[in-house]
Amino acid sequence: METLNKKIGDNLSISRVLLLVFVPTSLLTLVYILAGYLQNTIPSLLLFFLLAMVILFPIELWIVLRASKKTYGSYSLKSAFSNHQKLRWWVIFLYGSSLWGFAGIMSATIAPLENMLFAPISNLLTSIIPTYFDWNNIDYLKQYPKNILVLTCVVYFIFNGFIGPIVEELFFRGYLTSKISRYGKYAPIIITVLFSLYHFWLPFNNLFRIVVFFPAAYLAWKKKNIYISIVFHCLCNIISAIGFISAINAI
Repeated sequence: METLNKKIGDNLSISRVLLLVFVPTSLLTLVYILAGYLQNTIPSLLLFFLLAMVILFPIELWIVLRASKKTYGSYSLKSAFSNHQKLRWWVIFLYGSSLWGFAGIMSATIAPLENMLFAPISNLLTSIIPTYFDWNNIDYLKQYPKNILVLTCVVYFIFNGFIGPIVEELFFRGYLTSKISRYGKYAPIIITVLFSLYHFWLPFNNLFRIVVFFPAAYLAWKKKNIYISIVFHCLCNIISAIGFISAINAI
């Protein structure tokens, strides 16, 4: 078993990891930009998740499935659960909710500080990137009919609250972290930084994302249980989706 775990953990170079992380997200972002310019029928938020459903998430899942086929002989999610250890559900939820509480504190402290420190860079990016990259731009959304906004809210809640976080955690905190286990305790921070930077469609608040997600990544690595980071990630995104839906309902 030790030999198998070593084989699973130590067979990806950093250059290979960079390709696996940034090629799919570059493809998604490029299509997102082009499609955003060519159409104005649906909001960019809805457009993004429809594209992620057919580009990003399938690619990330396929990488995990293919790795399992290569290592275990069949297509499965096993490659995202190497060295996995079971924890009671309430322990997982306790860890996840505690990490979510920490994220709330950071959103009230680190996020405003980062916005202030990096305001010149953010302003420059804002002047360059398309308006629809700002998902919190409620004024932009007012141009769409109510039924389209309702559909956007439903898709956003499902994909941003559950499907996206689960796929990303399987890929990043499960598969990729195990593939660079030779870096030991530095593996979670490496993957956390890459995870933050891979959000090309949300180029702001990288410092905040890294600070917030590193404890979850480290705890999932330390406890050998990625359900911790899955619960945490889902909770964060669900609350974000609820806030977005509330803003839309106020239009």
